[in-house]
Amino acid sequence: MSARPLIARQPNERLLALIREANCSNAGLARRVNMCAAERSLDFRYDKTSVARWIRGQQPRGRAPELIAEALGRKLGRPVTVDEIGMGTTRQLTSSVGLHFAAALNDSLEQAAELWRSDVQRTEGERGTHPYAPGGAQVAPAALVEPSRDWLITPPDAEVARSGGPRVGEADIAAVVDTHAALVDLDRRWGSGQVRPLVVHYLNGVVAGLLAGSYSEAAGRELFAAAARLTELAGYMAVDSGLPGLAQRYYIQALRLAQAAGDRGFGGYVLAAGMSHLAAELGNPREVIQLARAAQEGTRGRVPARAEALFLAAEARGHAQLGDREATRRAASEALAAQERAGAPGDDADEPAWVRHFDTAYLADELAHCHRDLGQGRAAERRAAEAVAGHPEKRTRRRAIGLVLMATGQLQEGDLEYACHTAGRAGELLAGLRSGRGAEYFADFRGRLEPHRDHRTVREFAGRWAPAPTPA
Repeated sequence: MSARPLIARQPNERLLALIREANCSNAGLARRVNMCAAERSLDFRYDKTSVARWIRGQQPRGRAPELIAEALGRKLGRPVTVDEIGMGTTRQLTSSVGLHFAAALNDSLEQAAELWRSDVQRTEGERGTHPYAPGGAQVAPAALVEPSRDWLITPPDAEVARSGGPRVGEADIAAVVDTHAALVDLDRRWGSGQVRPLVVHYLNGVVAGLLAGSYSEAAGRELFAAAARLTELAGYMAVDSGLPGLAQRYYIQALRLAQAAGDRGFGGYVLAAGMSHLAAELGNPREVIQLARAAQEGTRGRVPARAEALFLAAEARGHAQLGDREATRRAASEALAAQERAGAPGDDADEPAWVRHFDTAYLADELAHCHRDLGQGRAAERRAAEAVAGHPEKRTRRRAIGLVLMATGQLQEGDLEYACHTAGRAGELLAGLRSGRGAEYFADFRGRLEPHRDHRTVREFAGRWAPAPTPA
C-alpha cells in the first residue's frame, strides 16, 4: 500500500496581508501582542516563530486572536477585527493543525489546545469544514518520521513552570491520571466508538485549562506527562475510529508533551506503539522500521527491558511487512530476549505504568502479525492462540483481533472449517464493540476467503457475517 498524500496547507493570507500593510516584522508583531497582553495582566511569550506559525494557518487559543488584532490596529492607526486577521468564527480550520513538533513550549501548548478544540467541533458535527473529517482523513507516514527526528535532536525544555492562571495542585494531576486509567479500561472493553468523545471533551474542557494554569516545575512535569498519556490514548482511539489523519496529529502532540514532561521513555512509546503502528496500518513498512529504531535510539539506556521488547517488536512488524524473514527473526528474537529479562509485569517496582500492559500476550500478538505477513500460517496461529489465552476477558478488542489473526493463520494453512469457526468467535466479540480496527481485521479475513467463496463452509460463514459484525 502506498503512502497517502498529505492534504495541502492553507496559509492565513489575511493576516499576512495586514502584517505587510503595517510594515511590521514577525518579531515586532510578537512584541506588540505580548505588550497588549501584559496590559491585561496576561503572561504571553510569543516570538517571531509564533507569528510564522500563525501565518501558516495555526490559530492561537484564548484571547490571543483579539490581542493580535488590537496590536495590528495600533500599528495601523485604525480598528482591526479578528475576522480581518483570518481568525474569526467563520475561519475554516487549516490542515496544519497539530502537525508540528513545536520547538517552543508555548507554541506546543497552542498546537495541542487547538487540536483538542477543533476535534471537539468535529465530534459535535462540524465535519463539513474540518480538515480531517471522514473522507478527508489523509495522512503521510513520512510526516510521522519528521517529528521523530525533531524529538531526537531537540534538547529538553529547560523550564515548564508557569504563573498567571489558576493554581494546579497534586489533586488536579491525580484526577487526570485516574481519568486516563478509567478511559483505557472502557476503551479495551467497548471500543473507541463508545469512548472517544469522552476523551476529546476531557482534553479540551479540563486538561487544556490545567496546562494554561500556574504550576511549579515538578508539578508541571507531572502534568505534562499525564497530558501526554491522555493525548496518546486519543490518538489510538482515532485509529480505532477510522481517522488516521487525526491520529497522526494526536501522536505528534503526545510526543511533544512527553518531551515537555522530560519523559524520554514515553516519547519512545509514542513513536513505537503509536506512530509506528499507524504506519503499519497504512502499509508503509520502511516508516514502521524508522520510527521503531528512532524509539530505540532516543531511549537507549533509559528504559526497562519491557520497553525494549515493545520497541523491537514494532521493528519486527516493519521487516515482516517488507518480507525480510531474517531481519524479522533477528528483531523478534531480541524482543523475546528483552521480554524474558523483564519478567512478569509488576516484578520491577520502578517500571513505568505506560509499559506494564506489554506482557507476553501482547508480544505474542505482535509476533502473530509478523508471521501472518510472512505467510507463516502455522506460526501465526500458534502465536495468536498464545495471545488470546493470555489476554484477560476485559481486553475484548485485543482478544477479538487475536482470534482473527488465529483464523487467518489457519486459513493460510488451508484449514477452512477451523478458520471460519475461529473467525466466528471473533465476530461474536466484535458485535458488542464499536471498533474500527476490529471491523477492518474482520473485513480483511473475509477478503481472504474470496478464493474459497464456493465452499459450503465459506458460504455459511458469509451468510452469517455479511458484511461484518456490527454492534447490536
